[in-house]
Amino acid sequence: MTTELADTALLRLLQLASPALPIGAYSYSQGLEYAVEAGWVNDADSTGVWLRGLLAHGHRHLEVPLLGRLYDAWKADDGAAVEYWTALLLAGRESAELQAEEQHLGRALARLLVDQGIQEAAPWLNRRPVSLATLWSLAALNWGVARRPMILGYLWSWAENQVTAAIKLVPLGQSAGQRLLAGLLPVLGETVDAGLMVPDHEIGAGLSGLALASGCHEVQYSRLFRS
Repeated sequence: MTTELADTALLRLLQLASPALPIGAYSYSQGLEYAVEAGWVNDADSTGVWLRGLLAHGHRHLEVPLLGRLYDAWKADDGAAVEYWTALLLAGRESAELQAEEQHLGRALARLLVDQGIQEAAPWLNRRPVSLATLWSLAALNWGVARRPMILGYLWSWAENQVTAAIKLVPLGQSAGQRLLAGLLPVLGETVDAGLMVPDHEIGAGLSGLALASGCHEVQYSRLFRS
């Protein structure tokens, strides 16, 4: 890959992972809002514990291996595999709120990609199930982003959104939020490496705390974030 192409791929990844990407990911807290309400998360340290737990017991076993498989399926033009891995990812969302978020973000990214000229995204505008990871991997492949950086960017985007939510909810200062993100940097890389080693029959995560928090958030009386 030439330097110019490598630069373009990096910039495209930054575009994909940017909080300015108009898909609405910033409007969700993924259970964090209820975790704060319940007192499970109440300072920077407990926020870090919460996020590292989600990475270790969730992303490592679900999103990371499935992002890798979705990328490979798109590359092989294997539509059946894309649909299979998409359905498996959505099945891993344990609350109505998490399922709705996954599909909303997936369709929003599909609309953006169609606007960017990626016509393979068009069928996913109305297809169910759909997932953010499905369209994220499609975008990365079309924009020349390699497999591992693609997954790392996905995790970074998730971490940044979660820390931004924590800054508002806990609340935390901006500097504390940056320290949290800095502390997560090595964890993100480790999560990618470990997740890509997960075999097919071990894909899946059961995060009872996240499921409970998300389910309770659906009926939480006062909310800043979308349900």
